[in-house]
Amino acid sequence: QQEKEDLQANLKLREHLSQTASKSEATSTLSKNIDLEMKQLQCKLKNSNNEITKQSTTIKSLKNEVQEKEKQIQELQVKISRMERDLNMKRQLIEDLRSRLKANQENEKTYNETLQSLEKKVKAVTEDCSKKKTSIDSLKQRLNVATNEKSQYEQLYHKAKNELEKKHLKLTNLESKMIETESAMTALETTASQQLHGLAKQSGQALETVQKRLLLANDRVEEFTVFVKALTRELQHSVQELRTKIKQAKKMGEVQKCKKSLSQECVQRAQSLAASILNVSKTDLEEILEVEDDEETAKTKMESEKDKEWLHYIQKLLEAQ
Repeated sequence: QQEKEDLQANLKLREHLSQTASKSEATSTLSKNIDLEMKQLQCKLKNSNNEITKQSTTIKSLKNEVQEKEKQIQELQVKISRMERDLNMKRQLIEDLRSRLKANQENEKTYNETLQSLEKKVKAVTEDCSKKKTSIDSLKQRLNVATNEKSQYEQLYHKAKNELEKKHLKLTNLESKMIETESAMTALETTASQQLHGLAKQSGQALETVQKRLLLANDRVEEFTVFVKALTRELQHSVQELRTKIKQAKKMGEVQKCKKSLSQECVQRAQSLAASILNVSKTDLEEILEVEDDEETAKTKMESEKDKEWLHYIQKLLEAQ
């Protein structure tokens, strides 16, 4: 196509040149040469056109071949995908078969072990059977001995039966005597039952009196427990009060030593003023003013805890049976 375009451009130039040559009469000889060249160029054009047609036909045939090959490639790709699927399936089947093979091998091992154990058991059973056969033979011998002994014992039985008949006669005589003794016993029982009824009445009355005394004793025990609980609480309370009084007495003695220089009226007025300002009672103010020792507070806490422990101990004793 490029050659064709070049030739067409040359033709146009030659035509332009021929036109210019026709105008100029002086250049007639040149026009002849140009015509010859034109003819040559036309021949070349024809040849190039023929070649282009040939190449277009070859291109078409090649395109058809390419399409056919593409179709073949697609078919081959489909076949390859199918083959890959088949391959995957076959691989899975192989893996399944391998797993089954392993399982079967393990089962074979277990079966072999069971077979060995069964063979051992069979051997043991055969040995037991042989032993049992020997024991059966010995038992047969014993049976023969036992039959002989049985005949002897049957003779002894007949002798014993005769003796039994004799003893039966003696028993009948003894039974008649027993009936007589039973009649005497019934008479004795009637008299004894009458005496027992009288005793039972007396014991019932005595039981009632004992129950009444028990109820009274239980009431007294309850009263005693209540009394002991109240007494322990009051004791603890009184002990705490005594301790507080002792503390107050000690503190008052210390305060009186300190207050000898000051007058009591001034102190009382100051305390009342401080109480009214702070809106606190006199006892609370005294507690605020007083500084307790740590040792004394610890001792008081220990003593109160001991008192509480003593109280709990007494309550446990009272609650116990």
